[in-house]
Amino acid sequence: MTTTIKQLNKDAGILICGHGSRAKIAEEEFSLLAKGLRERFPELNVEYGFLEYSAPNIHMALDKLIASGVKKIYAVPGMLFAATHAKNDIPSVLTTYKEKFPNIEIEYGKELGLHEEMIKAFQARILQAVLGSTDVPQNGELYDTMLVTVGRGTSVTEANAEAAKLTRIVCENLGFGWAETVYSGVTYPSVGRGLEMAVKLGFKKIVVAPYFLFGGRLIDRIYGYIDKVARENPEVTFLKADYLRDQAHVINTFIERINETINGDVSGTNNKSLMQDFKERLARGEVDVHHHHAEFQPEINDPQDDETGSHTHSHSHDHSNEHTHSHGDHNHNHGHSHSHGHSHAPYKHISHPHGPRTMINENICCCFMGQFPQHIIDEEKALKEEIPGTPSCKRS
Repeated sequence: MTTTIKQLNKDAGILICGHGSRAKIAEEEFSLLAKGLRERFPELNVEYGFLEYSAPNIHMALDKLIASGVKKIYAVPGMLFAATHAKNDIPSVLTTYKEKFPNIEIEYGKELGLHEEMIKAFQARILQAVLGSTDVPQNGELYDTMLVTVGRGTSVTEANAEAAKLTRIVCENLGFGWAETVYSGVTYPSVGRGLEMAVKLGFKKIVVAPYFLFGGRLIDRIYGYIDKVARENPEVTFLKADYLRDQAHVINTFIERINETINGDVSGTNNKSLMQDFKERLARGEVDVHHHHAEFQPEINDPQDDETGSHTHSHSHDHSNEHTHSHGDHNHNHGHSHSHGHSHAPYKHISHPHGPRTMINENICCCFMGQFPQHIIDEEKALKEEIPGTPSCKRS
C-alpha cells in the first residue's frame, strides 16, 4: 500500500539537505523550500540543514526534529543532480548521526534530477525570459534563437551528462534553433569559453539559462560572463533566464521525492539508492565517513545568560588532504590543507583548454586549484596579464 506525505504520523519528520553558501541570498532562498512544504502540509515537521558555510547545519536540523518528538526522518538532498555532495557527503553525515542515535530511523531519498516537474520549472524560466510568458511557443517560433544551459559542473561524469540531457529535452520541447550546455564548475566547456564559441554559430538571439536552485556568487559570475560577451558582440541579443528558486514545480518535485522515500522507491540509474550505493562503496573502502562541518554541534549559550536567547556556534576545524593524480603524462602529488569540510575528487580533465583552467584567476575552490600543474597556473596568469581587465576565459 502506498503511503503519502499527507499520511505520515506525527512522529515523522522531513529534512531537506543543502550544501550551504557564503552568500546570504542562497541560504535565505534555500529556507523557502522548507517554508513551501510547511505551507502545503501545516502539520508536518519540516526542517532544513546545510553541509557547510550556513546555519543550521544538518546535525542541528536533525536535533531540532528529534526535540519535537520525531522518531523517523525522511531526508532528501536539495540538489539538482547526484554528484559528490548527494552521493558521499550527505550520506556520511546521516550515517554518523544514526550511530549517535540508533533508535532514530533515517531514510535517505534521491536528488531532484530530471523529474518532469523540474523540466517544467526550467522551461517556465526560459520562456519568461524569451517571450515574457510561460506559454509554449508555436513550432518554428524559436528557430532563430539559441539556448545555452548552464549546469553546475562536477567531477562526476553522470551528473554532467544529466545537464546535457536536460538541454536536449528542453531544446526539442520548445523548438530552439540550436542548443549547447556549458558549466560553471569543474568540467568543460566553462561558461565564458562556451559563450565565446556559441556566438560563432551566427544566432542573433541567445538565451542563457542557469539550471540552479539559488542565487549567490556563481549566479553573479554567470551573469557577469553574459554581460562581458554581450559587450564584445553587440550584434547579438543575449537574454538572461532566472534561476529556479522555490517555484511551484520545484516544490512539487520535493513532494514527489519525499513520497518516493517514504515508500522506499529511491533507486537511481544503477537500481540502487544513494544510501545503498554509499554503504556498498564504504564497505569496499572506496569512500570513508569523514568529519564535516555538518557533524559539529553548536556551542550554545544558556538563554538565561542572554535575554535575547541567541546562541553562537563554531565550526572551526582543519584537516589536510594529500592525494596523487595524473594530468596527461604527468603525475602530481599535492598536499594541501583546507578548513571547509569537503573535498573534491581529482578531475582528469582539469587542464582542458576550455574547462576550469579558464577560471584560475577567479577564486576557484582550493580543492581544485591544488589539482592544477604549476605550468597551467602560470600560463593562465600570463594570459590574464596580456588582456588586463578581462576574465581569463578570453582566448584569441
